[in-house]
Amino acid sequence: MPSTYTALGIQKMATGEKAGTWGTLTNTNWDIIEQISGGYTTQAIPDNGTTALVKTEGATGATLATRVWKLTGTLSAGNGILTVPDSTPNWWLINNAEGGSTYTVTVKTVSGTGITWAAGVTGTKLLYSDGTNVLDASADFGSVAGSTTEIQYNNAGAFGGDANLTWVAADGLNIGSQKELRLQDTTGGEYIGMKAAGTTTSYTLTMPAAVATSNDQILTSTTGGVLSWVDNSGGTSWQAVITADPGPATAGNGYFCNTTSAAFTLTLPLSPSLGDEVTCVDYAGTFDTNNLTVGRNSEKIEGTAADLTVSVERAAFTLVYTDSTQGWLLKDK
Repeated sequence: MPSTYTALGIQKMATGEKAGTWGTLTNTNWDIIEQISGGYTTQAIPDNGTTALVKTEGATGATLATRVWKLTGTLSAGNGILTVPDSTPNWWLINNAEGGSTYTVTVKTVSGTGITWAAGVTGTKLLYSDGTNVLDASADFGSVAGSTTEIQYNNAGAFGGDANLTWVAADGLNIGSQKELRLQDTTGGEYIGMKAAGTTTSYTLTMPAAVATSNDQILTSTTGGVLSWVDNSGGTSWQAVITADPGPATAGNGYFCNTTSAAFTLTLPLSPSLGDEVTCVDYAGTFDTNNLTVGRNSEKIEGTAADLTVSVERAAFTLVYTDSTQGWLLKDK
């Protein structure tokens, strides 16, 4: 009785046959089994035609009996079709690397249906034949949802995509339609949300390269959106108690003035700018006996070209600069 072959080409030797060659033939069979289990091969796609994939009896090398295929070539004349035999159940991991963009690539049984890569679409599919048709096992794992660039997420156990959540290689992550980026707290119940204005002109904020160098620094931006840390000049910077003119005072500072031993003059800043402020407080409650004089330093005070004498016990006041006409005005009296 002569040898027979399986659907994938493994030789089944009859009793008493192939004397003296069983070792070689058995080794070949093992090579075929290894190829079926995890072999890799490249397979040319026919340009505007069909290639029938068949077994190679008693030899390795058949694409049909190889587990992983890479489909190669460029279709320039028409669709390419690869067929596998009917009544030969099997499965393959197939990577379509066809370089064209006009025609389709199909893997099917001779008499049945199959799976097609659309024109211009490459990628890998897990296909199997049930003996009648070629089917896509990849579909059971879930297919990508939405259109190109949409980020995938778990949507009730399936892939989901949303036009308002995309990734563009040149730009990065895009959140559309004024949707929020939410940073959840440890409980997941509260969050900090950030979103764009309803109508805006596009701009980008570039964060500083490091954290602030001291407490109370704030972020400031250039016209190009580059952020940096600067000292906060928006509040009063309180100084240690003084008993003499700091010569002159600094805009933004607050001074505890102690005239217990003697009256003195606090000279205002030279060449002040709009909004500059200087604050004074009667530290010891002695302004009534030893007056504090606020020196105008060439600018007017309350519209008058004269120094200001403060003689009220426990006085606390702030002077804010306006312009050369009114000079320094009392903000708190």
